[in-house]
Amino acid sequence: MSAKVKQLEEILVPVIEGLGYNCWGIEFRSQGHKSMLRIFIDDAENGISVEDCETVSRQVSGVLDVEDPIQTEYTLEVSSPGMDRPLFRLEQYAAWAGHMVKIRLRMAFEGRRKFEGLLKGVEGSDVVVIVDEHEYLLPVDSIEKAHIVPVFE
Repeated sequence: MSAKVKQLEEILVPVIEGLGYNCWGIEFRSQGHKSMLRIFIDDAENGISVEDCETVSRQVSGVLDVEDPIQTEYTLEVSSPGMDRPLFRLEQYAAWAGHMVKIRLRMAFEGRRKFEGLLKGVEGSDVVVIVDEHEYLLPVDSIEKAHIVPVFE
């Protein structure tokens, strides 16, 4: 997790939780003069509606205007994690064990950066994934991006 995302989490998670939502995760992509701040909110009991996203967006925008942690122009997006929910923290990997995942690493591990397979769980600070009957222990800090692969039946 980057220092900027940590800073944003410190500022925004209390605001989001104060509104009654779970902050599933935050993505920040600096793209020159225009950046993207994406916030994923969740509510296990009620789900997330467009109105929920709008409420959080309005509140977060006000806080960001006052705190001013992003010095460049940026776009703010607030959404639910969806069916292909991204995974950010070790406890999320543990909770979604048994599901198919796609993982992209920052640097190659055993000659590859992309893994798609069964999320077995976590061991210490490693994410355990089974790909083609081979078990990989991937350090969570080396994961650039990960998300659940939705299954449609």
